[in-house]
Amino acid sequence: MPCYNEVTTVAALIDRVRQAEVDGLEVIVVDDGSTDGTVDLLQGELRSKIDQLLVHQHNQGKGAALRTGFEHATGQYVIVQDADLEYDPADYPKLLSPVRQGNADVVYGSRFKGGESHRVLYFWHYLGNRFLTLLCNMFSNLNLTDMETCYKLFKRELIQSIEIKENRFGFEPEITLKVARIPRVRVYEVGISYAGRTYDEGKKIGWKDGVSALYCIVKYGLFK
Repeated sequence: MPCYNEVTTVAALIDRVRQAEVDGLEVIVVDDGSTDGTVDLLQGELRSKIDQLLVHQHNQGKGAALRTGFEHATGQYVIVQDADLEYDPADYPKLLSPVRQGNADVVYGSRFKGGESHRVLYFWHYLGNRFLTLLCNMFSNLNLTDMETCYKLFKRELIQSIEIKENRFGFEPEITLKVARIPRVRVYEVGISYAGRTYDEGKKIGWKDGVSALYCIVKYGLFK
């Protein structure tokens, strides 16, 4: 769980994670240089609910936080979970189903697939996500519907075998394109619910991150 300045949501989110219907859950939180009191909360009243708490002294970005978390993971599977309340840990069993059935090595949770509930928000974000997913599919030869989704599940040995270079949101296309190049890798998608938040509610991703993602798609799509 990468975490940056989420003091208003992280406690509720960790409670939801702990309530997920998954046995043997290991909660790893990587605070990425928060300045709003999140670290004090994590190190204080929430510490007993966290199996591993890792702290970056300075903000480095989501990709850097995930890189740290992946290095310390010990479970059979690894799920990426943002520290806000946009994604619901109740969807973990859906993500785990294809790998438990022996069908998948990687599972993406799609906000645009299936009949789950979705908060209706920004049209241009939706259009940007679809465009980036389409472009990434062209380079990866996958047919994903939501490359930019937070919910990505990996077999631990697989994700720990991949060198992650991007420090920010470029992680999403980078990891997708690198996964697609693994021989005989099996990638699945499942529909998930989504309760997106507004910028007033703390949403952080912006148009610059979209430009960066576009650059990363070309970078990792053309060069190995």
